[in-house]
Amino acid sequence: MNRPPERRLSRGTAEGFTLRRANPADVPFIMATERLDGYETLVGRWEADTHAAAFADPAYRYFIGEFAGRPVGFALIRDWASPAKVTCVKRLAVVEPGQGHGSLFLRRAIDAMFEETDTHRLWIGAFPENLRARRAYVAAGFAEEGIARGSAFFGEVFRDEMILSMLRPEWQARRARDGL
Repeated sequence: MNRPPERRLSRGTAEGFTLRRANPADVPFIMATERLDGYETLVGRWEADTHAAAFADPAYRYFIGEFAGRPVGFALIRDWASPAKVTCVKRLAVVEPGQGHGSLFLRRAIDAMFEETDTHRLWIGAFPENLRARRAYVAAGFAEEGIARGSAFFGEVFRDEMILSMLRPEWQARRARDGL
């Protein structure tokens, strides 16, 4: 049955959504997203020169999620293809939380990290009070490991982080359950 595409993406709905590698021309979008209201205490912000250095560093990768041809979020990955086989999702943000873009974007980015590298452990930190992010990460297959006390120097303050991780066998099991 043909239905018009809905603006909100339901879980698993990928029509109109694409994931692509970011390039330096995406830095203005990335910086604008980092600076959205409310993100100053949740996401982190870099200046253009820091992003330029990360683009030039093979240990970093950026991804852009697009819906209907427009960017809806970005992910910044650290320790890409690390010899230790541990990769960090350093930053992930969407322009309009609550529209379903973040969940699909996160799943697509996770798939890219495991498919394009030999990563064994993928991890992400979330501030304990950021319940929306924590729920999204758990729904995507991350397991909460616990609190890393004072591990994030953020806004000139040391903050605790909830550490969540996913191992390659867990990702493979999720993909098998989802029929992928």
